Amino acid sequence: MPLLSAQRRLILLGRYPVPGHTKTRLIPLLGALGAAELQRELTEQALSKLSGAGLAPVDFVYSGGTAEQVNLWMANRRVSLSPQSEGDLGDRMQCALEAALARGARQAILVGTDVPEMNAEHIARAFDALADADLVLGPSNDGGYWLIGCRRPVALFDGIEWGSEQVLSQTMASAERLGLSVALLPPLIDVDTPEDLRAWQPTRDWHRPYLSVIIPTLNEAGRIGETLERVRRVGIEIIVADGGSRDGTPEIARRAGAVVVHAPSGRAVQQNVAARLAKGRVLLFLHADTRLPRDFDEQVFELLMDRRVVLGAFQFKTDWHHGGMRLIERAAMIRSRWLKMPYGDQAFFMRRSLFFQVGGFPEVPIAEDLLLAKKMARLGRVDLVPSAAITSGRRWQHLGIWRTTLINYIIAAGSLLGVDPGRLARLYRVGLKGKKLE
Repeated sequence: MPLLSAQRRLILLGRYPVPGHTKTRLIPLLGALGAAELQRELTEQALSKLSGAGLAPVDFVYSGGTAEQVNLWMANRRVSLSPQSEGDLGDRMQCALEAALARGARQAILVGTDVPEMNAEHIARAFDALADADLVLGPSNDGGYWLIGCRRPVALFDGIEWGSEQVLSQTMASAERLGLSVALLPPLIDVDTPEDLRAWQPTRDWHRPYLSVIIPTLNEAGRIGETLERVRRVGIEIIVADGGSRDGTPEIARRAGAVVVHAPSGRAVQQNVAARLAKGRVLLFLHADTRLPRDFDEQVFELLMDRRVVLGAFQFKTDWHHGGMRLIERAAMIRSRWLKMPYGDQAFFMRRSLFFQVGGFPEVPIAEDLLLAKKMARLGRVDLVPSAAITSGRRWQHLGIWRTTLINYIIAAGSLLGVDPGRLARLYRVGLKGKKLE
């Protein structure tokens, strides 16, 4: 590799994935989360190919995210990071190429993130072409190009109609006016539309959701409708795992568009049954009496951009506006962050692969959420999103704030100490003695 760092530079021009603002033409097919996840996937694949080729140092020149977000995303990758300049696509490409040449490179090549068929051989051919040509271009199927390389700064992009089918031809005409010799690489698919996806991978199930929301229920007819309304999105699968309701809960859930599965009663069992049927890459377990914030999906996606996070949850809050509950909510923050033990009513979410790696929820009569959190914490970080999930305060109102809190902390302490869940369940029933929760 005689021309590694001093004379060559590779630039990946991309953006930080933000649901709803990334790959917008694909949102009707993939949903906002799926489109953002595809952007993440394509970017990481491109970086791996460029770095793995060993042909030149790689710069990721990004837009759409803060330096902190991008640094966290790109942690442990062999890549330099810098934000894109202002202006249209031509301004940003020219600035990135000029910056690379100004650092001493004699050959600078810029590629986009949306070309999954790109490989090391294409990049090697582009560098070889620059030995004789002033400019190298990699045409794409949409009339643009997926690669551009040069040997010196040139004002090439004036008058280009970005986003049109004339981008390549207009750039070629601009190069001719400037007296530049041009080499062309083989054309590749630039993935921007549903048709591009199907041309790239015609057998892939592009309807597979990014997120599956799993809701265990038992006689929740009065709440399930509102809960489902708040989580319904294009590209999100909703599964209601019913444990034998007799109040019409399954029928309400079906009418609201959820998939309903039946399972033996017991929250752990119900959630595991639904998880095995779920198609999402990420699983979110939601109690029927808990309301998520409107942008819950964006917060889930953002937290899991940090690959160190193995289990996420929302902050704890109830809908009972009582002074004592505020103290309990602050204590829950300490428990969740420092002891890494959020409760299930904080809406656990995690990658599907990790959920099954630890064996799912332990099928025990109580504290299945704490036991799962304990297992997940051994694999990596347990963290919270900025917003709260609002759970019903009915249990605290019915049993009393301090009695309920004492019961909860006895169960949590017992789980940490490895007390048999059967014994904890008996203690829980004693705590509830004489109190039937409606």
